[in-house]
Amino acid sequence: MIDLELTEEHIALRKTVKEFCDGEVAPYIKEWDEKAHFERSVFDKMAEIGLLGVCIPEQYGGAGFDYISLGLVCEELEACDTFLRVAMSVHVGLNSMSLLTWGTEEQKQKYLVPQAKGEKLATFGLTEPNAGSDVVGMRSYAKRDGDDWILNGEKMWISLGDVADHFLFFCWTDQEKQKVRDHSGISCFIVERSMPGFSSGTLHGKLGIKAGNTGYFSLQDVRVPAANMLGEEGEGFKIAMFSLENGRYTVAAGATGVIRACRDASVAYANTREVQGQTIANFQLVKQKIATMEADYEMSHLLWLKCGYLKNIGKPSAKAASMAKWQATTRSEKAASMAIEVHGANGYTNDYPVERYLRNCKAAVIYEGTRDIHTLMQADWALGLKKEKPARRILPPYQPAEAKSTSN
Repeated sequence: MIDLELTEEHIALRKTVKEFCDGEVAPYIKEWDEKAHFERSVFDKMAEIGLLGVCIPEQYGGAGFDYISLGLVCEELEACDTFLRVAMSVHVGLNSMSLLTWGTEEQKQKYLVPQAKGEKLATFGLTEPNAGSDVVGMRSYAKRDGDDWILNGEKMWISLGDVADHFLFFCWTDQEKQKVRDHSGISCFIVERSMPGFSSGTLHGKLGIKAGNTGYFSLQDVRVPAANMLGEEGEGFKIAMFSLENGRYTVAAGATGVIRACRDASVAYANTREVQGQTIANFQLVKQKIATMEADYEMSHLLWLKCGYLKNIGKPSAKAASMAKWQATTRSEKAASMAIEVHGANGYTNDYPVERYLRNCKAAVIYEGTRDIHTLMQADWALGLKKEKPARRILPPYQPAEAKSTSN
């Protein structure tokens, strides 16, 4: 049975995240955004309170919370600023949850444990300069050399790309399959920044998420042990799709936080801004905007909550994640635009946070599957043209503490 009430554990976690945001980020985010400054130390503080391994089991260095907790953290973080949630998406959703599911025990001990503890930052390398939504259009490749693989390629638009320690790198390991665009020729490797031949850089001039690090990285004849292949040879595409589903879940929850932040900012402004001898909260069209934000928040929150519930019980959640991501990001863009209108001319300046919300939320309409891609996916599911295919591995269902002690 679905219980829509948050547990005491959930409520305490959300309170902890809000206190962290209010104390460590909110007072400085306007300046960081203006200067496009990336404050690396923020992630050390997130690690201290267990956020960078929030839903990773304690046996692998994580905090052992459920997957709904991951959503709550992402919603709360992005209500403050998108760059915080982006780090959760790539570090936890795209990388660590993939290691948890597809990694060998040796890989988990070597890479997942320090990531869950926050000692190392991790990200995900799929997009290339000429290959975004068209995954099989990638050009990166690897060739076997004894007990190693030699990796070559370049990845673009990578969150934490110029600062992360660990990377998931997707590339072709079968050149014949590449020629016919057969995705079963793609494999995934765990790459370390310190490996010879690895280089990276930061991308500048972004519209939003200016306080976050977005970069590119390049591999030139990087020698990687065969033991660093994640999953089996040829499973790269399946792992990528698995990872993106978890990423979409975090993006949906974060975008829901943007809607909430827009609503809260608009309510506060409408209750204090006076026009014609009364607050603008009395104007019907202002009320309409705020009511729309309220409805969009509630719907988006329920959509990601359903996805988290499915993850907790080990049920397929690709369709739910896609729907939540599509709707929450689209509605966050609308909410941010309306929030600026509620604020009038003040909303067009960075004296108020709503213009930053609009600049930040636009990216989420594009990454983790564009709005157009998700529209087509949902249509295909509805028409019966698309099915949720079972993978060789599934995300481990959440085990509450009492269940863990019973099973041990």
